[in-house]
Amino acid sequence: MANLKTDYMGIALENPVIAGASELTSNMDSIKRIEDAGAGAMVIKSLFEEQIQLERARFDEEQHKYDNIHAEMTSLYPDMEHSGPEEHLTWVRKAKEACSMPVIASLNAVNKETWVEWAKKLEETGVDGLELNFFANPELQEGDGASIEKDQIAVVKDVAKAVKIPVSIKMSLFYTAPLSVAKAFDKSGAKGLVMFNKFFQPDIDAEKEKSTIPLNLSVATAGRLPLRYSGLLFGEVGASICASSGIMDGLDAAKMILAGADVVQVVSTLYRNKITQIGRIVGDLEKWMDGKGYASLADFRGKMSRKNTTDPWTYKRAQYARLLMKPDPMKIVR
Repeated sequence: MANLKTDYMGIALENPVIAGASELTSNMDSIKRIEDAGAGAMVIKSLFEEQIQLERARFDEEQHKYDNIHAEMTSLYPDMEHSGPEEHLTWVRKAKEACSMPVIASLNAVNKETWVEWAKKLEETGVDGLELNFFANPELQEGDGASIEKDQIAVVKDVAKAVKIPVSIKMSLFYTAPLSVAKAFDKSGAKGLVMFNKFFQPDIDAEKEKSTIPLNLSVATAGRLPLRYSGLLFGEVGASICASSGIMDGLDAAKMILAGADVVQVVSTLYRNKITQIGRIVGDLEKWMDGKGYASLADFRGKMSRKNTTDPWTYKRAQYARLLMKPDPMKIVR
């Protein structure tokens, strides 16, 4: 029987299937079901900068509401921490204590000070690792793309120095040169690279003329980009590679590992097929390995990467030209 044990950022996992950050990882009942289904690890739902700043603003407002009533009342409110994010820390700590599988916290911040401060606080909850969930909207920034990348690389370096637990980066696909940024994150101390962050995109209800934010679940074809970049990065970075998006079943997981991923993150398939899908993914991956004669994940990890593939066109721009030069390139989709 195949051995699915693996290593992610130095964390020992029973298998390579990680439940990604979502509402499912913010509820103790569903967390228990995720563990019972056989997940190798879990990423807790993110703590956002907006939550931290909102609570700080509310606390400051409350603290100074009565400042001018009487001079003797200026110390009416004692020094205390804002409660909202602190509640998140309490929740993360309880989730970690309730699980035997590795638990990874997630932080989505903006200011450098927030990244470092709250990375330390999350580490104190006892989690096994920390995922930095980067997002920048260039049109709302004064700096150019290069400046944003430089700032994020600096954050990785600062956070990696500030905490002892391993840090992974959930990367955006929208960097000008994702491979270059991935290597910079790796050199700055990141122990894991997650490809890619799936952002919620706004929509418009034309009838009501109202903005909406629908729940956009991944489809299997969304896995082609993380598969490609896993294959490109294999053997090029020291950080663990985690493929995210489009992994629906065991064969999808096998493909990502063949390309070069160490582990995979799943979310959409859990909403579509219920949390028990984790067990099916693990079981199908094991069955596929047994059928192929692979005793461990290391036996085939990266076998189809750019470094090891026997097809020189797979990871090159020329594959596009190769397709168009076929006598009838559209025949494959009919």
